[in-house]
Amino acid sequence: MGCGVQSTIAPIPNQSANQTLDQVEEPLNAEKPIVPETKRITLVATGDILMHNTQIWSGQQADGSYDFGSFFRDVKSLIDYGDYTSANFEAAMAGAQSGYTGYPKFNSPDEVASTLKDAGYDLIVTANNHILDRGYPGAIRTMNVLRNAGLDIVGTYESQEERDNYLIKELNGVRVGYLAYCYGTNGIPVPKEHPYFFNFINEDTIIKDIHKLKPKVDVLVLVLHWGIEYTTQPTEEQRQLAETLLEAGADVILGSHPHVIQPMEVKKINNQDKFIIYSLGNFIGDQRGVERNSGVILNLTFEKDRLKEKTVLKRVSYTPTYSHRYYENGRLCFRVIDVQATIRKIQEGTDPYLNSSDLAVLKQVLAQTQSQLGKPFNREESRD
Repeated sequence: MGCGVQSTIAPIPNQSANQTLDQVEEPLNAEKPIVPETKRITLVATGDILMHNTQIWSGQQADGSYDFGSFFRDVKSLIDYGDYTSANFEAAMAGAQSGYTGYPKFNSPDEVASTLKDAGYDLIVTANNHILDRGYPGAIRTMNVLRNAGLDIVGTYESQEERDNYLIKELNGVRVGYLAYCYGTNGIPVPKEHPYFFNFINEDTIIKDIHKLKPKVDVLVLVLHWGIEYTTQPTEEQRQLAETLLEAGADVILGSHPHVIQPMEVKKINNQDKFIIYSLGNFIGDQRGVERNSGVILNLTFEKDRLKEKTVLKRVSYTPTYSHRYYENGRLCFRVIDVQATIRKIQEGTDPYLNSSDLAVLKQVLAQTQSQLGKPFNREESRD
């Protein structure tokens, strides 16, 4: 036996030489396994993952390969904390022959996909305005690279059949469905022969999808790539659409695209707590300004009553994050940091890259994030 463990098999009492295991009766007082009446899961989501030129260059190795291991190393345990973790990746991976570039038309090395998987991500949303930055062939290649890395994708499809086969995950006995939509593709047309490829935001279409998917799941998550960039509040049209979609049967709306954090709220609809965050902000990127480098790791905990077949939102919590650019051995590098944990490390003198002169920026990020998002939600404390 391996690992230094010695195996022994205890004899069955009073078993004759001719008696098989199937003939041994179970004792009358044997305890039956207890099936829990409730099941809990936690869904994790982060904001936009961007790949600017500087980020691409930061990962280039001497042999021509790329290593982006520094990106999520400090927050891996938080990304990997829940049962299923999602993010929006806002770039194509069309291959080296297409040239690696950042804004305005993104194309990233394939190594980003394995970096996302290794960090703890399970689902990458591809319904965003940059998926066609290298055309339809580049988009299809991007989807395949992500899948080959072991990641699920949602929002773009290779066939009508695939589009109609909704993403449903069974997580600890709780069925979770994901739908994703985007406002547009930066003017790059979806090929007429592939009308199913891209999920545009259309109220009627989304409601139809909700009505088809809802009976099959306990929790329905919508991811909407929408809103106005760099604005800290959603539009009235967004608020109205969110209300309509939650009333139609969505349980969660996760917003992306503005590149800054926008408010979150728990809304009581049809006597059920439903959640929306209008924008999760940027998780990693190299934009200028504190707000554009601020994001969150969001945790949504649901509890399913196995007997009543009812699933409720129990908790909402978040970790403020910051996309930190730094130099190591003369090389520009990037990492996502947990703001509160890093403040403590600076105060203890244990962070390898930041010191007391950086506290003011991190405290500003923390204050702005908490002001935008407010207090975490705990159903046991705030509701019946």
